[in-house]
Amino acid sequence: MESHKEAVAHISARVQQFYDRKESFRIYHGSTLSTRDILYEQDKIVDTSKLSSVLKVDTATKTALVEPNVPMDDLVHCTTQYGLLPPVIMEFPNITVGGGFAGTAGESSSFKYGLFDCTINRIEVVLANGDIVEASVSDPDTSDLFYASAGSCGTLGVVTLLEVQLIESKPWVELTYIPIQSMPEAIAKLKEAAADPSVEYIDGILFARDCGVIMTGRLVDSYPADMHVRSFLRARDPWFYLHAGDVIKNSKGPVKEAIPLTDYLFRYDRGVFWGCAYAFKYFMTPFNRITRFALDPFMRTRVVNHAFHKSGLSKQILVQDLAFPYSTVERFIEYLDKRLGMYPLWLCPVRPTQYLQKQPRNTFAMGKDPLPNDMLLNIGVWGMGPSDHVKFVALNREIEQKVRELQGLKCLYAHAYYTEDEFWTIYDRKWYDDIRTKYHANTLPTVYDKVKANLSPTQPENESWGAWLHRKAWGIWPLSGVYGVVRAAIGGNYLLAK
Repeated sequence: MESHKEAVAHISARVQQFYDRKESFRIYHGSTLSTRDILYEQDKIVDTSKLSSVLKVDTATKTALVEPNVPMDDLVHCTTQYGLLPPVIMEFPNITVGGGFAGTAGESSSFKYGLFDCTINRIEVVLANGDIVEASVSDPDTSDLFYASAGSCGTLGVVTLLEVQLIESKPWVELTYIPIQSMPEAIAKLKEAAADPSVEYIDGILFARDCGVIMTGRLVDSYPADMHVRSFLRARDPWFYLHAGDVIKNSKGPVKEAIPLTDYLFRYDRGVFWGCAYAFKYFMTPFNRITRFALDPFMRTRVVNHAFHKSGLSKQILVQDLAFPYSTVERFIEYLDKRLGMYPLWLCPVRPTQYLQKQPRNTFAMGKDPLPNDMLLNIGVWGMGPSDHVKFVALNREIEQKVRELQGLKCLYAHAYYTEDEFWTIYDRKWYDDIRTKYHANTLPTVYDKVKANLSPTQPENESWGAWLHRKAWGIWPLSGVYGVVRAAIGGNYLLAK
């Protein structure tokens, strides 16, 4: 803990310097899972990238003290040595504890435990004036700071430590694949699974309007001798979504498999769900078992994310996670089918935050308007959008308007094309401004400042000839993609401006 205290003291001093100068800063973590264009200026950041240790695992209280830049795979590796596991583990191994708390994150256990921030008991925060405070669920004096910090993208202070809840771990997940032929059938299966107390994990994939799979998982110590065992983390293993599709093609009913725990938790890492299939199309490369095996080092989330940011292709890729009440989600699927015909879609039921808190609270995960106390269904919409920036923005705004029309919400890690006025009709600005004033955070960027995407055309006014030539050359296939892959292969920092 001494090295942690020294690091936090250094961060506190750095933050106070910005506060004294009334200057804004951004928190630099060393990596990001956001899809927005991000480039940090070295003299305008507070660097927390070294806060990357699990400081303590307490088997008596079933909690862990964790620094914010601990990635999910390190957290799982550490806690399972004690026979324990965080209740919610995000599907990509490089998502960090701090990122999951501040950026809103859920996974296939969120139907039971809520979003990741619902599994955090308390946080240590360096406020924007340099003060070091602890905020927790149980402390009436600081619970407002705790709840406001969840999903606020680091705009209330610098989180430097989190106490994570843990549950008992088991070495295997018994996964059941349930074929479905319609969205109403999918919803019925999701509700049935969520009512079963033995189920720990639920998610689904919709391959087409009339074809999909719901998957339910149970933590188990062992499995029957005749049960098939499947892994997903080795280069020779299948990508999970392709395997799930093959399972339902070759079966007429539910199929069970035993999967090693870590392979299940990070089953979508290879191929980044199905996002890497678009890379094969982009580079006009055959998409088969041999090419996936040969290119496996480039198909992992850490490398893909690096290439994604350096190539600039985020301006063309549609990335939206959108949550709806069950009463309206079918209408959204119908809209997507007619408007885009974009499949696969990810289905992930999520228990609303206010249901778990037993009382209504403002959060950036749930917005300011009351939501149903039953389940929400997250729809992951990921694929290539129009290459024309104006059309790309228009499509994203159209989807956002449809989400609002159907009483849904979107995760703010993704592309957000709201105007500022639209944004603050969804979230409670007075509550947020009052919290920022109370905790001296008015010099920091707001949540809207952090999440807004560029609404303007890519060609600026009074563009120089040199800039014009660079932009035109960058648009020639496949220069930007090749550059992104090369930079990812070289490695190193990709977020700090030179």
